[in-house]
Amino acid sequence: MRRLLAIALAGAFAALVVAPAAAQTQRGTDVAQASSRQRIIVTPGRTTPGPNSTRQCQARLVEQHRPSGTVIVPVMHCWWQ
Repeated sequence: MRRLLAIALAGAFAALVVAPAAAQTQRGTDVAQASSRQRIIVTPGRTTPGPNSTRQCQARLVEQHRPSGTVIVPVMHCWWQ
């Protein structure tokens, strides 16, 4: 009886030790596959305006339909030139 219990405990211990190692190996192959994919790097043409740039703005009034009724709200669109 003790021998059977010892074998069962040894088997359970081996399963607990081997299973995480197998999962770690699988995770390592996933990382290797992910790093072999192509990377796309997007960079904007200009991140800051030049020293002689000026900010241009255009403002207008726009109707917005809301549950309480139609309202008129100001909208401003600005850009660097």
